[in-house]
Amino acid sequence: MSIPETMQAVLLTGHGGPEKLVVVDDHPVPVPTSGEVLIEVTACGMNNTDVWVREGAYGTDDDPDATATWRRGHESTLEFPRVQGTDTVGRIVAVGAGVDSTRIGERIIVDFSIYNTETDCMVDVDYIGHGRDGGYAEYVAVPTENAYAIQSGMTDPELATFCCAYMTAEQMIDRARVAEGELALVTGASGGVGSALIQLCKARGAHSIAITSQAKYDDVASLGSDAVVVRDNGSLIEAVQSAIGDRPIDVVLDVVAGPLFGDVINLLKAEGRYATGGAMAGPVVQLDLRTLYLKHLEMHGSSQGTRACFQKLVKYIEAEKLKPLLADTYPLSRFHEAQAAFRKKEHFGNIVVQPDAKWQAKS
Repeated sequence: MSIPETMQAVLLTGHGGPEKLVVVDDHPVPVPTSGEVLIEVTACGMNNTDVWVREGAYGTDDDPDATATWRRGHESTLEFPRVQGTDTVGRIVAVGAGVDSTRIGERIIVDFSIYNTETDCMVDVDYIGHGRDGGYAEYVAVPTENAYAIQSGMTDPELATFCCAYMTAEQMIDRARVAEGELALVTGASGGVGSALIQLCKARGAHSIAITSQAKYDDVASLGSDAVVVRDNGSLIEAVQSAIGDRPIDVVLDVVAGPLFGDVINLLKAEGRYATGGAMAGPVVQLDLRTLYLKHLEMHGSSQGTRACFQKLVKYIEAEKLKPLLADTYPLSRFHEAQAAFRKKEHFGNIVVQPDAKWQAKS
């Protein structure tokens, strides 16, 4: 196929509000270098991390309100302009030196992590869409190891709902060592990571109890959680205990934090495990350290995931163990409208953008 010299893309031009995102039609098409493949993007899902990076909302160790990017504590790799977008699906159309040309034509899903080492250590990890350009464009170049061929009957927009949220969720589950038969309490169950946690717990034979809003109750219940509890409706502790009876909560998988943090810690059994992969309701929380040490609790911070996590995710998708939750699709030219809808959090599932030439309205 003929590859153009320029393309449609969304450029992040600096930290700030939505005005820092500029849709252009003349951005240079990347040329794959040694060990890379060029992907013609057909769909790219939205995620909270891209929004928070735009806002510089990650703070520093001594100032939670400071403008800082995602690699907090490390030298920043974010340069402007940057094409964001992690959840990329498409087809390989060209390869760089050292990559077998038989890869051309493969349908792929991108592992967005830039690992920087050969180990599973996540300390120095970066991601595509931050340390290098991502998928809010017609084309993206990525290392060949990050482009996974996938066999699935799902549409490209459906496949683009998985990567960031589900890889984050799988890493949380791994770090907390969620085992078959255990019970996990999942906060933010209607969001991308929360809904992924429910499905991924079920895929490994674990049970879950989900916390959500009244408005999203039916949607969350459809995911197969053992019980669903509505927050902000009296005592959360009493509601959860009523739902589970005498059964102990082995693990808390939390992406909300904020005012809920104290309740979910108190619900956790002695020698239980707590894992966080987000803080939608507020990152600064109160913790009585006596609860931590007298109950012998474990606490895990988690972000992104390992190569093994992504490989498991691909296997789950191909085995049809996961249900795609596609809320809506938008053409790339309407990116601001798409991100505004994403920020309202009135949808269930994920919102996906597509290059205008690939977009078809969700039926």
